[in-house]
Amino acid sequence: MPLPNAPTRRPNNANTRQADKKTNSDLLIKGILCVLIGLGVLVSPYFINSPGMQGIVAKASLAGWFALVPGCAFIGLYVRRRMTAATKP
Repeated sequence: MPLPNAPTRRPNNANTRQADKKTNSDLLIKGILCVLIGLGVLVSPYFINSPGMQGIVAKASLAGWFALVPGCAFIGLYVRRRMTAATKP
């Protein structure tokens, strides 16, 4: 007798909804923090008065872009999950 197929969807009960909500909120927090760090690194050279420090921070702009891109991706994933979330029965 063959085994039944594996389930393709998670059960929609209170425990899984609570875990999904926590995971989604963590994803949003990570996204916001990454975006803030990225913007801080990219914008801060314009507000620093010391030319030496301004040059050091300006050379780190690649790190700012590497923080900004995943942050936007995390926020986009959060929005996508919220749009496709199953409603409560």
